[in-house]
Amino acid sequence: MGIARGLQCMAFICFLLYCESLPFSQMEFEIKHTWDSYPVMHEPVTIKFSPGAGGLHMEVFAPFFDDPKAPAGPPGQPFPGLWDYEVVESFFLDSTTENYLEVEVCPHGQHLVLLLSGRGQAFQQQLPLSFNATITFGKWKGEALLPWEYFPPNVNKMNSYAIHGSGLGRTYEALYPVPREEIVEGQKPNFHLLEYFQDFRLQSIMGEDWVQPESDLWKGKC
Repeated sequence: MGIARGLQCMAFICFLLYCESLPFSQMEFEIKHTWDSYPVMHEPVTIKFSPGAGGLHMEVFAPFFDDPKAPAGPPGQPFPGLWDYEVVESFFLDSTTENYLEVEVCPHGQHLVLLLSGRGQAFQQQLPLSFNATITFGKWKGEALLPWEYFPPNVNKMNSYAIHGSGLGRTYEALYPVPREEIVEGQKPNFHLLEYFQDFRLQSIMGEDWVQPESDLWKGKC
């Protein structure tokens, strides 16, 4: 009995070590604060990242506010100025160069992808994206595949945002908000404050041995 129990314990320890050696294949984030660090007053937006075929699989689960109404563009197509509508956004940054990818998705099916080199300095936008969204019972779900060629080399930071509402009810939410003690009088939401992005490694999703494919889109952007 003692030998059998010892073997069981050893097998269990080996199983735990094996599990720890497996690549972590999904990361999940909840947007629980407004851009200026106040708690949101609704079910938080959830964003999940996992490995995809040729890119990063992104899922969004969010309340559907239906405010503003849908953009005029067709679902599945890029829509300029999508940030003026109901939208969820994720940014992926190389903090050493200030090169970053911005991805915006809308519950009505429109999307917007921008490549930026320098704060707010887009050099490519309205790139194609495989994205679909469904609205059910006051909630919406979106799924997108972000191609590796869209990511700048050496991504090491990220942030995500959610926006909804119109006029005085316009609400800006952030995964990593500006701390309240750092807000200055008259400050407005700005999603390009790169200093508030937090650590993020694609290898945490793809596995430590994974090497990010090179992209011609970022050549010369140092």
